[in-house]
Amino acid sequence: MKQLNKQGWAKGAAIFSGLTFGIYWIPLREMESSGFFGLWSLSMFNLISALIVFPLVVHRWKQLIPGRFKLHIGTFIAGVGFVCYAGAFLYTEVVRVIVLFYLLPIWGFLLARAVTGEKITKVRWLSMFLGLCGLVVICGTDQGIPMPRNAGDWMALLAGILWALASMLMLTDRDDAVNYTLGFLFWSTILSLIAAFIGTYSGVISKPDWGELEVTALWLIPFSIVIIIPAAFATMYGPSQLNPGTVGLLFMTEISVGTITAAIWAGERFGYEEIIGVSLITLAGCVEPLWQKMRRGSK
Repeated sequence: MKQLNKQGWAKGAAIFSGLTFGIYWIPLREMESSGFFGLWSLSMFNLISALIVFPLVVHRWKQLIPGRFKLHIGTFIAGVGFVCYAGAFLYTEVVRVIVLFYLLPIWGFLLARAVTGEKITKVRWLSMFLGLCGLVVICGTDQGIPMPRNAGDWMALLAGILWALASMLMLTDRDDAVNYTLGFLFWSTILSLIAAFIGTYSGVISKPDWGELEVTALWLIPFSIVIIIPAAFATMYGPSQLNPGTVGLLFMTEISVGTITAAIWAGERFGYEEIIGVSLITLAGCVEPLWQKMRRGSK
């Protein structure tokens, strides 16, 4: 019963993470309008969040540094995946990033099968099928099968694989999700800053307008406290308790929320294809939890 409660909380956390990152584009665009372009907007979110939790890092340093090799490997891989996912938008179309990244459940279920021997059930095959159908409906098939064609495509595909691998490491390590959150914020901050500097000095990303940082911080700090840090914790807690394929399916709520909010606030298309696709993706994330609940209820 205790394990079931943990998994219930973990599923809720994964859904919350997807919902939160579905509106993540709104503050990122606001940051861009303030002069922090591309990965600089992501870097500022990560940096502010990391500075806010720094006192907790000091308090927990014995749990984070000595002998915590596996924790840092997992959070480093997650950080690389996060930066690849965000950076992919600079090099390819948004639709292709989403399609290629959200092959994540497939990598997750295959990794779980290979590492822990966990069976890919018929319900999970159905969930993957529904999720992929939803993606195809939203993204369309006018450009053919979404195979990697450029650097951004490969970054998006790699991001999904890395997230599945990081999720598996967290699941097998069973460390405190707070420690994973702190490690993730640290590595994603370091890696995004490095990528932003490289992008700027190679001419790919415009230099940030540092003069706007003080004004931006007035809303960025409370936003990080209320949204980003809880979302980071949710993103780490879900994989610490659940099969990485299940986590990937629950994360798919990001696509539904992102599609709807972009239609409302950015004037992007939301027609029959988007309605059907969002419904399929939402159903994909609900199939396994509902099936398990029905089975428990029938006993």
